[in-house]
Amino acid sequence: MFNGLGKILKVLSSGSKAYKLWVAVLFVLIAIGTALLIKQFDEGLIATNMRDQVSWGWYIANFTFLVGVAAAAVVLVVPGYLYHYEPIKEIVILGEIMAVSAVVMCLVFVTIDMGSPERFWHLIPLIGIFNFPQSILAWDVLVLNAYLVLNLSIVSYTLYKLYKGEHYSKKIMMPLIILSIPAAINIHTVTAFIYAGIPARPFWNIDVLAPRFIASAFCSGPAFMLIIFQIIRKTTPFKIKDEALFKIGEIMMYAMILNLFFLFSETFTATYLPSNKNASHEYLWHGLNGYNQLVPWIWSALVLNLAAFLLLLIPKTRKKLTTLNLACVLLFVGIYIEKGLGLVVPGYIPSALGEIYEYFPNTLEIGISIGVWAFGLLVFTLLSKIAIAVISGELRCECSLEAKCSDNA
Repeated sequence: MFNGLGKILKVLSSGSKAYKLWVAVLFVLIAIGTALLIKQFDEGLIATNMRDQVSWGWYIANFTFLVGVAAAAVVLVVPGYLYHYEPIKEIVILGEIMAVSAVVMCLVFVTIDMGSPERFWHLIPLIGIFNFPQSILAWDVLVLNAYLVLNLSIVSYTLYKLYKGEHYSKKIMMPLIILSIPAAINIHTVTAFIYAGIPARPFWNIDVLAPRFIASAFCSGPAFMLIIFQIIRKTTPFKIKDEALFKIGEIMMYAMILNLFFLFSETFTATYLPSNKNASHEYLWHGLNGYNQLVPWIWSALVLNLAAFLLLLIPKTRKKLTTLNLACVLLFVGIYIEKGLGLVVPGYIPSALGEIYEYFPNTLEIGISIGVWAFGLLVFTLLSKIAIAVISGELRCECSLEAKCSDNA
C-alpha cells in the first residue's frame, strides 16, 4: 500500500516545467481565494454585493453552470461504454474525472454561499436537519453526492484494475455505468426544479427550464472537455484521436439546436403572453425603468451562442480543429453568461416590493470564485496525471509486471 502511495506521489511531483508552473499557479490562486474567503467569513456575506433584494449571486451562478459541466460526462459515457465507440471509449475516464472535479467545485460553491460554513452539517443525512423528502434542496444534495460517489467509484475501480494489469469486471462496472447515466440527468434536473419550484420568483417558473438545463449542459461541458483534451494530448503521451473530438462536436451541435429552441420558446412566451414574470424578462433583455446593467451581457451571450452554433452546424468548420476550438470557447463563455448572470440575477429583479437592486459581483466574489475554479482544476490535473500514468504503464503494480514476465518466459 505504502509502496503504491509512494509511486503516486512520485508521479504527481514529476513532470515538465510547464506542468510544475501550472500547479504552482493553481496553488497561488487557491491561496488568494482562501484569504478572501477568510475575509468573507469574518465580515459575513455583507462583504459581497449580494443583499436582501438579490440573495443568490455569483456563487450560485457558478454552481448552476458547473452542475451542467459535471452532467456532460454522460456525453462520453453513452457512446463509449454502451455503443463501444472506441475513439471516445479511450478518453471516457477523463470525462468522468472532469465530472468529479466539477461536482467538488459545486459543493464548495454551495458551502461558500451559505455564509456560515458551520451550518454545512445540516446537509448530512441522519446527522443534520435534512428535511428529506420535503426539501428540494435535500434532493439536490443527495443526487450530487450520489453522482460524485458513482464517478469516483468508476474511476477508482478502472484505474485500480489497470494498475494491477487486469481487466475490469463487467458485472461490477456496468451497473455503475448504467446508474451514472440517469444520475447525470438528475443532478441538473433537480437543480432546475429548485429554480422552477420557487413560486415567489416567476421568472424561473417555466416548464422548459429542466430540458433547457440539460441541453445547455451537453453544450458547455463538452466544449470545456474538448479544449482540455487537446491540451492533454499535446503535453502528455496520452493519445486522443481527432475522430473523438469531432464526434463530441457533432453531439454539441445537436444539443445546441435544442438549447436555442428552448431559449426561443421561453423568450417568446415571456414577450407575447402577459404574466407577472415579464418585468424580470424586460429587465434582462431590454432594461427596466432605466436600469439595464445585464442587457449587454445577455445579448453578447446570445451572439456568442449563435456564432458557435453556426461553426458547429457547418461540417467543414466543425471538422477543423481551429474553428472547432473557436466554437468551444464561444459556446463556453456564452452559456456561462446565460446560465449565470442571465438566469440567477433577473429572478430577483424587481423584488416582491417592486425594488430594483442591480447586482454584479465585486472583486471579493470574483477572487473567491477564481480560487474555487483553481481548486477544481487542481483536482482534475492531479487525478488526470495519475490516470494517464496508469494507462500509459508508467504507474503499474510490480506484481502484475512479474506475472507478465513469467508468462512471457
